[in-house]
Amino acid sequence: MKKFVYLIVLFLFAATVFAQTTKPRTIVTTDGELDDVDSFIRMLLHANEFKIEGLIISSSMWHYKGDGKGTKFVSEMDMTKQMYGERTELRWPGTDWIYNLLDAYGKVYPNLKLHAPDFPTADYLRSVTRIGNIDFEGEMEKDTEGSDFIKASLLDDNLQPLYLQVWGGTNTIARSLKAIEDQYKGTPQWSAIYKKVCAKAIIYAILDQDATYRKYISVNWPDVKIYYNASQFWCFAYFWKRAVPEAWHHYLQGKFMGPIINNNGPLMKLYYSYGDGNPPVGEIEDIYSDPEKIKNNMWGSFTQYDFISEGDSPAFFHLIDVGLDNLNNPHYGGWGGRLVQSSTIPARWEDGDRAADFNPFTQQMDKAYPQTRWIDVLQNEFAARTAWCVLPYNKANHPPRVSLKAPENKEVKAGEKIKLLIKSSDPDSGQKVTFKWWHYHEVDSHAGKINLDNENDATLMLHVPADAKPGDDIHIILSATDTGAPALTRYVRVVLQVK
Repeated sequence: MKKFVYLIVLFLFAATVFAQTTKPRTIVTTDGELDDVDSFIRMLLHANEFKIEGLIISSSMWHYKGDGKGTKFVSEMDMTKQMYGERTELRWPGTDWIYNLLDAYGKVYPNLKLHAPDFPTADYLRSVTRIGNIDFEGEMEKDTEGSDFIKASLLDDNLQPLYLQVWGGTNTIARSLKAIEDQYKGTPQWSAIYKKVCAKAIIYAILDQDATYRKYISVNWPDVKIYYNASQFWCFAYFWKRAVPEAWHHYLQGKFMGPIINNNGPLMKLYYSYGDGNPPVGEIEDIYSDPEKIKNNMWGSFTQYDFISEGDSPAFFHLIDVGLDNLNNPHYGGWGGRLVQSSTIPARWEDGDRAADFNPFTQQMDKAYPQTRWIDVLQNEFAARTAWCVLPYNKANHPPRVSLKAPENKEVKAGEKIKLLIKSSDPDSGQKVTFKWWHYHEVDSHAGKINLDNENDATLMLHVPADAKPGDDIHIILSATDTGAPALTRYVRVVLQVK
């Protein structure tokens, strides 16, 4: 227990020091599936918001290259074992796709820089791109350029948390950790190295797409933090028609997506959408690009340019600072969903029933809604940023700026009347900012709900509930939305701490 407490204190200290002064560090691992390609494109459009330190191609239960020797392989995962049986390779998209995307990004980079100064160059992104463990699902027996790269980052002297995004399998990350263990375990440095890595590494995983986390990482590195998204990502994945309320389907349909894809330059031309005539590389059965097959496939009925999937995007949505303070508090909820600390594994934060939010469309608690609730603002953000690829600054929209004229964590007493005052501005001339205050009660430790009477004013007056108990916290969110097209939103979260 003392060891765990020490690690948590060290992590919180590091997060507190760095969160206010630097962008979050991240390394992306990806298997190159079509939805990885689409997530990758969206990630590039947000690349000014975090520091991309590595782009690593890996394998998964769905995509592996084979060793080129005809070696046969059977999946360890029940679903792919039943679906595909014995294989020498599986749906492998190759490695050119990532360089093709970076080439296209390089063409729009000069225009992106007009809108935000911190976009990295394509040359820099190429310089941190590596091939990891790709021969088979879960292969982690050998060092690769990708695993060596992750190992070096975990061992470097930068103590800032390092977010390891897992869009495919965890095997290349597992190999990097195994190499560290092989080098240091049994030496006088091992204890310090173990603590250092566990204090830095944060794995954000979209499902388990191989068995290496379960079989190796969780057993040998139990203090490495993992954020595990198994339920919430579906609103951005192939099942989106089932997860997203029908009232918001239009944000993912061809009438919305088509102009984004077709009118915003060479990077967006590589974005996969339904019926686009662009067969995904490596697919055994293309049920996506053919305008006839999309009318009734395993995921539903679609029309041309409908959204297919970006199931991995929540992993980097979590890193974007939009004012929700979720980066160091994943249980707060934000654009990357809401995760709660496991009751049995302290280093694990996860979704599921304990992280469910109330879905106002179905009037039920919903395991996916902590992610689904942001669909409209995320899609408007996407539309705006794709326009940054081609439009001058004064023809595009940019997010408003908003802050609270008081500390955002505020001690209060039960029954106390308080005033919250917002100041805001917008970088685009002539635009106003509109407000919406709301109570994120699912996050509270206080059990009751609060009615906000003047929810559309810059100043909010509210009474702290009389039955609030010392130690309770209450989360009040201010959504600030501009009047541009598409409208963009930023936030302030106020955490009322009852004393």
